[in-house]
Amino acid sequence: MGRRRDAERVVEPVDTGQAELVPDPDRPGSWTLLLDGAPQSHVDLGEPTHLEFEYVRRLAAAIDLIAPAGAPLRVLHLGGGALTLPRYVSATRPGSTQRVSEVDGALVELVRKALPWPADPRLRVRVADARATLTSSRDASYDVVVADVFAGARTPAHLTSVEYAGEVARVLRPGGYYLANIADGPPLRHARAQVATVRTVLPRACLVGDAAVLRGRRYGNLVLVASRVEPPVPELTRRAAGDWFPGRVLAGEELDRFVGGAPVVRDADATDSTPPPPGIFSVRR
Repeated sequence: MGRRRDAERVVEPVDTGQAELVPDPDRPGSWTLLLDGAPQSHVDLGEPTHLEFEYVRRLAAAIDLIAPAGAPLRVLHLGGGALTLPRYVSATRPGSTQRVSEVDGALVELVRKALPWPADPRLRVRVADARATLTSSRDASYDVVVADVFAGARTPAHLTSVEYAGEVARVLRPGGYYLANIADGPPLRHARAQVATVRTVLPRACLVGDAAVLRGRRYGNLVLVASRVEPPVPELTRRAAGDWFPGRVLAGEELDRFVGGAPVVRDADATDSTPPPPGIFSVRR
């Protein structure tokens, strides 16, 4: 089945499922990308600094705070979607060198045609598996690695292990940061294990999210910020508290209590992340 348009909505099969591009009725020139019904990205083609999804706003806040405003960064994005964050970094940190690794080649072409990003020789989009991209990258070659990788609504198992986290740590410069979008729900076994796993190689960390998600009351997205140096917890706390979607930051002893006795995940026992509850996703059409 080829591309179909229903009142501007674009529906097209891609390598990992069925993609939909849904226009935002409240913001002309803005679109939501869904894969098999799960929202993946929201992008405003005219204003790349407008960020609609709460977890993307938290990832962007971390990027804003880990280096002086406007300073260019070397960023590796694992997972591309509609390139919301790469567009944001290009707009807020001109001169940044960015590499985007997206496994779905048909999705990349759909976004390139329907939601084109500004030409920038420093922004490279490549069709590749996220872990293979890490393996082929040089030591200490990035300031930031952002992981937002989902097959449908689940993070693939091979991107959840300590061996994977070790590759992330290897390609980060000594003061670099790993930012990860973690989706989970009660009782948060996946999220707790991910924090435990990443902290074995990047021990300074904090977790940002909605209070109800952090307490295990509902399914949602949590943003992990991890490094070999202390993350900007006070600044992140202020940004999270004052955001459109108010959130909390767990660090230090609070993060230790959150993790509890969660096991470190290894390749041999890794599984895909927790599936979302049925019917949780809906987008106006």
